[in-house]
Amino acid sequence: MNNEFKPEQAVALSYDSSIHEAPKIVAKGKGIVANNIIEEAIKHDIPIQEDSSLVELLGELNINEKIPNELYQAVAEIFAFVYRMDQEMKNVKK
Repeated sequence: MNNEFKPEQAVALSYDSSIHEAPKIVAKGKGIVANNIIEEAIKHDIPIQEDSSLVELLGELNINEKIPNELYQAVAEIFAFVYRMDQEMKNVKK
């Protein structure tokens, strides 16, 4: 793991529009658990978005809990970022 990026807290989100009506929390943690979440994301080429304020809000939710309506806009921006990163990675691998 990159020594420069050691989060105090991390939250992992999942969203599949064919299954979920809203994004949900699939993992969260602080300290070592946060580091493990980040390491797994890196290992599986999952894009990481740093936003400590949003992580703090999402960290108050439970695992498998849907994102509340008031956080949709912020979460939608993250999923748009992830989509752009996926597209860029596909273009690089061609």
